[in-house]
Amino acid sequence: SSDVCSSDLLENTAGEVGESLDRAAREAEKLAQLKAERDRLLARVAELEDELAALSTVTEEVEGRLDGAIGEIRAALTR
Repeated sequence: SSDVCSSDLLENTAGEVGESLDRAAREAEKLAQLKAERDRLLARVAELEDELAALSTVTEEVEGRLDGAIGEIRAALTR
């Protein structure tokens, strides 16, 4: 009887350890997926920051041209 009880306990413990290992493997896989997603998002943020810098430069250039054109129009209107 005690052998059966020990055998059941050993079987149950082995099953629980197996389930824990399976769960740990799934969690490790999920963690790897999340890290890959984080890296992808960080790369995209860097791309968007570069794009923002380029757009800011263009915006400043356009603003300067518009200010110049407005000034010329005002000067022409006062003549």
